[in-house]
Amino acid sequence: PDTIRFWKTRIEETDADKTFSVGLIYGPSGCGKSSLLAFICGTLPPVFGATGEARLDGGSLDGLPPEQRHVGILFQDDLLFPHMSVGENLSFGLPPGVTGRDERRARVEAALAEAGLEGMADRDPDTLSGGQRGRVAVMRTLLSQPRALLLDEPFSKLDADLRERFRTFVFAHARDNRIPTLLVTHDPSDAEAAAGPVVELL
Repeated sequence: PDTIRFWKTRIEETDADKTFSVGLIYGPSGCGKSSLLAFICGTLPPVFGATGEARLDGGSLDGLPPEQRHVGILFQDDLLFPHMSVGENLSFGLPPGVTGRDERRARVEAALAEAGLEGMADRDPDTLSGGQRGRVAVMRTLLSQPRALLLDEPFSKLDADLRERFRTFVFAHARDNRIPTLLVTHDPSDAEAAAGPVVELL
């Protein structure tokens, strides 16, 4: 199995030695959870060093720039583009091969319907609630058809009911489409819903 190690001044070396479908990354603050996600998607800062190999679908991701890894990542902050409408934000996530205006609009409208945001394509992101913005961010990532999905506490700003429903949607989408998924969270309900193997970083 592959081993990934991280080190930085005054941070103990950590190992991950797991394979997963929908898995949980668990550990105390500063142990390297977000660094592990950055290693996988190719954005680990130069101040860090890493040994080991990240593999996806039987192939190594080593040496590939982030845009060629096709790994989707969601953060606690939604990172929507403020100068774009909701629909334009979603359209930004579509694969390059989806070029027809009608097809792009149809996919955006379908994504809005799945997220319970029908009729909001022309809205400014700043007019949305935190939960609505979170759903737009999730749908934008899913529209990109990622080969793997990394979740860095993306449900934390949603209220309890919406958190449960949308978390269920994201996990079901990942499983149904066989998208390997890693979740970083401190919420026990998130961990229970993931129902996958745990990578514990010490």
